[in-house]
Amino acid sequence: MVESGPVSADPIVFLHGWPEDWSAWTQIMELAGDKYRCIALDLPGVGGSRLVAPRGDKFYLAGLIHELITALDLQNVTLVGHDAGGMVTFAYLKQFLTLRSAIIMDTVIPGIPPWESALTNPYIWHFAFHSIPALPEKLVQNNVRSYFDYFYDAISANPEAIPEPARNRYAASYTDPGALTQGFEFYRAFRTDADDNNRSTDEISTPTLYLRGSSEGGNLADYATGFRNAGLTNLNTGTIESAGHFAPEEAPEQVWKAITSHLAQL
Repeated sequence: MVESGPVSADPIVFLHGWPEDWSAWTQIMELAGDKYRCIALDLPGVGGSRLVAPRGDKFYLAGLIHELITALDLQNVTLVGHDAGGMVTFAYLKQFLTLRSAIIMDTVIPGIPPWESALTNPYIWHFAFHSIPALPEKLVQNNVRSYFDYFYDAISANPEAIPEPARNRYAASYTDPGALTQGFEFYRAFRTDADDNNRSTDEISTPTLYLRGSSEGGNLADYATGFRNAGLTNLNTGTIESAGHFAPEEAPEQVWKAITSHLAQL
């Protein structure tokens, strides 16, 4: 866990995606300055965080995040999640009605449309590969950095926005065998996640913003419809121009502007 900003300020808790760690939010936290209390976490089991055993179901992980927020006695929390962190953020919304607001970025939510169509997209072949027990670890464990580089280069609009030092940090956060497996467990839990996410469509009035890089592909309106049908009644959406999947690093100023605009409306 890394913090910046005054303890007395409204808190923003940041959850990273795969294959990254808390430091994916460094530029956003710098832009926040002293206006907010920013807390960036390694997802459970990744980097400096440890689990007794790898486990990827997002309702469980959201419960751990809730325990931390409660232990820190954080009030009026805005939870921001990117990629897998966005899935955890959605799971948090489904379970806990304690957030001031939520921001979900660059992800599709298991079981929530357009989930099924996303699974047929050949460009996200890794969803199926990572779900195979044990095999990804065998093929990747001695080539973590090279494997991760493929994704930074293939699904970002600006690969140079993820420089060598950042790539080395991210690879190091998954070098431990347990951490590498935890990263794949995020994917192996998708069927459980889908079932959990569809338990109910109870209304969730938490102000929520969904952001997507303009080069991500997909129809933003389809994602909005899926969220609303899943119960999110107070949803706005936005596009981060000239960014791909790794928008917080590719276009941090735009992302921070979108976050602050969202918070200003609360």
